[in-house]
Amino acid sequence: MTKTRQLYLIQSTAAILLIGGLGGWAYFTKFPHQYFSAYPVIPVYFLLLAVLTSGIVDWGRKHLKKNLLQVYLLVRVMRMVLSLAAMILTGVIVREEAKSILLTFIAYYLIYLIYDSWFFYTYEGNKKRQKTEQK
Repeated sequence: MTKTRQLYLIQSTAAILLIGGLGGWAYFTKFPHQYFSAYPVIPVYFLLLAVLTSGIVDWGRKHLKKNLLQVYLLVRVMRMVLSLAAMILTGVIVREEAKSILLTFIAYYLIYLIYDSWFFYTYEGNKKRQKTEQK
């Protein structure tokens, strides 16, 4: 496992636990009538997505160095399609709590998207800066 992947997984886990804890606290204290029993599944889903994403990007860094941007964009599209499928499936299966679940899921997705974009943006910026300093 590369240092970048390890850092990504540690930071992703910390972010997901923080968001999950804050979200759980908000549901229990501020909106207890909106809490749904499947709430813990959402942070677990995003944690599994972080592991999958980091594995694919790490593989792309090793095998497809010239096409890393395409690999990263493909991972983003894959994540969006999987998340959309999960939201649709959830809406079909759980009709009573669908609104709360979908709004929570969308909030997680947007926060995770912002974090993920920031991580890879700073990673690429640091990588370019290191190349410039070496010259």
